[in-house]
Amino acid sequence: MSSQRIVVTGLGVVCPIGLNVDEFWKNATAGKSGIVPITRFDVEKFYVKVAGEVKGFDAYEYLDPKAADRNPRAVHFGVAAARQAMNMAGIDMSKETPERVGVSVSCMSESDYIVRQANTLERRGPRRVDPLFVARSGPSAPAMQIGMEFTARGPNTSVNSLCASGADSLGTAMNLMRLGYADVMIAGGSDSSFSPLGIAGLDILGAVSREADPSIASRPFDAERSGFVFGEGSGMVVLETLEHARARGAEIIAELGGAGWSFDAYDSTAPHHEAEAYAMGLAMSQAGVNPEDVQYVNAHGTSTRLNDPTETKALKLAFGDHAYKLAVSSTKSMVGHAITAAGAIESVACAMTVKTGIVHPTINYANPDPECDLDCVPNTAREMPVDVCMTDSFGLGGENCVLVFKKFKD
Repeated sequence: MSSQRIVVTGLGVVCPIGLNVDEFWKNATAGKSGIVPITRFDVEKFYVKVAGEVKGFDAYEYLDPKAADRNPRAVHFGVAAARQAMNMAGIDMSKETPERVGVSVSCMSESDYIVRQANTLERRGPRRVDPLFVARSGPSAPAMQIGMEFTARGPNTSVNSLCASGADSLGTAMNLMRLGYADVMIAGGSDSSFSPLGIAGLDILGAVSREADPSIASRPFDAERSGFVFGEGSGMVVLETLEHARARGAEIIAELGGAGWSFDAYDSTAPHHEAEAYAMGLAMSQAGVNPEDVQYVNAHGTSTRLNDPTETKALKLAFGDHAYKLAVSSTKSMVGHAITAAGAIESVACAMTVKTGIVHPTINYANPDPECDLDCVPNTAREMPVDVCMTDSFGLGGENCVLVFKKFKD
């Protein structure tokens, strides 16, 4: 595989604390929570009452009415974030070779839509099912729509490794470019899978917080944490080969240095620190950095009893004594867990950290957990130089992907 350098030139985000990158980063560094009482559906029969809902979003600002009406919410978010990222990158598709521009975007099928179509089949018969059911219900729906929106005819793929998917999509895009398949990739994730069925399943599993107070529901690494909070949204990153970005005079935000993958092969729900640490080491090796070069880790930080101490153990295994010198914070403390979009939204946060020299906090951190004894950047953002940062994404069942971002240097 080529050692071609891959750089970030555009960012886009739609999430509970921002409908664009500027709004997202302003609120993230201010420690603002986007966790609210659920309004998308009736939760009277549920123990779970809060989520990270996206508010005030208008799909018609980004898609023509026909495309907006026939596509689900995750596609709306994905196209919006992709447009933001492409605009920031300043890419003019009329000047690009379409076959050299690709898309790598993860998504989770929207269960509420599938349930509605199943009910239609049962009540009204097979001739009344949505004729676009297969296309709309598939996890590739945002990737396909984004490819059509930009006439991007290069690789078009949808990665699904559950909660690791968003980061996995960026790593996959990076490798596709290094293999010579594209010069530009729109990469990220989009998710709006929180639904009655999704919440019911995860609540029975014991993974979702039943905290009624939205202001403290998501509290990663805190001793009183009680489970993750569902979120939704999209994060998109425009990646380019350095050669391509230089040729068009692009402003470079950061460099995507490396990715590391592993699988726990351990348990269908419980994580394992050794496999997580392996992915961290692999990502650093591919990025050409040593553990002591890393200043910040954007943690998976789900706020569950199992994840947070396991991730802490993995960081100690991967970084040794340097783990105690790392700043470690969780974006999910503010936006919740957007499942297949989580790692992509967190990648946007990493790129902004490298660009601005600001580490956003882990909010709702009030009671230190002895098992999570690293520097969690509690409650207040921190200004500090960050030349190298890492983002961890660990999927339910043990699918792990870790990315390393670097400040761009010629």
